[in-house]
Amino acid sequence: MTRTAGRVVLSKNPKENLELAKKVYEKHLALGADSPLRLLEDVDWSISGPKIADATTANDKAEFHKGEMEKEYAKRDVLLPEVVNALKTSIKLLKASYGGNPKKLTDWGIQVDDTPKAKKPKE
Repeated sequence: MTRTAGRVVLSKNPKENLELAKKVYEKHLALGADSPLRLLEDVDWSISGPKIADATTANDKAEFHKGEMEKEYAKRDVLLPEVVNALKTSIKLLKASYGGNPKKLTDWGIQVDDTPKAKKPKE
């Protein structure tokens, strides 16, 4: 039976990476001076390790706000059709009222494009 070198699959999920980093850091601390991670030249777990808690807290807050954001979007989506309908109907009335000078709609904050429509190319 031949052994493979083994492949390490690192998650793309930040929460999972933080959980794994915490486990690695805890093992590193448990081994103390015997930890092989002390041999790393470009990584100092005594500096990086404590940052795991702050990163986890930031991630948890972001996830909480993501949930709150979704709730607010759901509220918006219930209210928006009525508002958009009122807006479209009002624009139609204003456009009819200012038929001779549609640029007056800009006084209401409505963008008016008076460039001629491009002709569809013939097939």
